[in-house]
Amino acid sequence: MTDTEFGDTEVGARPTVGPFVMLGDQPGELPPLRIGDDAVIRSHAVIYRASTIGHRIHVGHGALVREHCAIGDDVSIGTHSVVEHHVAIGDRARLHTNCFVPEHTIIESDAWIGPGVIVTNARHPNRPDTKNNLEGVHISSDAVVGAGAVLLPGITIGVGAVVGAGAVVTDDVEPGAVVVGNPHRRIS
Repeated sequence: MTDTEFGDTEVGARPTVGPFVMLGDQPGELPPLRIGDDAVIRSHAVIYRASTIGHRIHVGHGALVREHCAIGDDVSIGTHSVVEHHVAIGDRARLHTNCFVPEHTIIESDAWIGPGVIVTNARHPNRPDTKNNLEGVHISSDAVVGAGAVLLPGITIGVGAVVGAGAVVTDDVEPGAVVVGNPHRRIS
C-alpha cells in the first residue's frame, strides 16, 4: 500500500492530504469523488467515490465519508467521525470528533454537532424491512447539538435550537428551543 491512494477522484487546487488516506476507492460503476480547492484531509481518512465536497473541507484523522454525499464549503468533519451514504451537509457545518451520521441525514449550513453525537435512522433495527423504513434526521441551520447527544430517527432540530450535552431527543425540537435530558425536555 502506498502512503496515499487516489482512486477515481477529482481534487481541486492546493490540497493537503496526509499519509494513508484513501480517496475515491470503492468498487463499482460510481461517478468519481469530487473535492473542491484547499482541502485538508488528515491521515487515515477514507472518502468513497460518488460524493461531491466543496472548498476548504477539513477531514480529521481516521474519518470516513461514504458514497453519494453532498458536502458544502468550509465544512469540518472531526477525527474518527463516520458520515454514511446519502448525507447532505451544508456550508460551514461542523461535526466534532467521534460523530456518527447515518444515511438520509440532512445537516444544514452553520449547524454545530458536538463530539460523540449519535444520529440514528432506524426505528426498528435488524428487521427484514429496516432498510426500506429508514427515517433521516434533519438538523436545521444554526442548530447546536451538544456532546454525546443521541438523536432518534425522523426528528427535526429547528433553526437555532440547542440540544444539551447527553440529551436523548425523541421528537422534533422547535426553532430556538433549548432542550436537555433523557428523554429531552424543553427548558427555554
